[in-house]
Amino acid sequence: MKIVRRQTRPFVIAALIVILPLLFPLTVYATTDENPQLTQLLADANNEAFELARDATSTQMLIRTDENWVDHALMLAKVKGHVDNLALIIEKLNKAQNSGSELQKQAVEQMLPLVKQLSTNTTAAINYLKQSKTRPISDTYTRYLEKNAETAHQLSSVISSLIDYEKSMTEIEKLRSKLEAPGN
Repeated sequence: MKIVRRQTRPFVIAALIVILPLLFPLTVYATTDENPQLTQLLADANNEAFELARDATSTQMLIRTDENWVDHALMLAKVKGHVDNLALIIEKLNKAQNSGSELQKQAVEQMLPLVKQLSTNTTAAINYLKQSKTRPISDTYTRYLEKNAETAHQLSSVISSLIDYEKSMTEIEKLRSKLEAPGN
């Protein structure tokens, strides 16, 4: 089943385009160049977050279709794998963030709490299954998976929007420098 990204992306991007320049003047982007390693790590995080969101949604579907708690545990282990991969990517981003642009630094700072929350939530769901070892049908478990999937989608959206915004700001900066160059 293919997951389609939410249609809220244009609104998020528009909000970022309006708000972030107020927080970080355009000249900040000119003083610190983009770090290609950070750009690649952010792209990796974006791909991992999309896979995480897709699998988190699949865990919700299991509530309606699968009675076997082992299948739930396997799917949650897959989600946990994505969360762990994201944590490793963020660790690399943290180490390299000082050499990147302000926007790249901000992206790392925004992603970290979401990944920590997803890790905590997923671990709690796994522990619940280990304790009960029955068909997970409780309302609390169901709502927990829904909120975890919601957080995964938010993370995916944040990363994707920041990458799109960074590309736009880089292009704007290049165009601005051409406008300001003497002789144009």
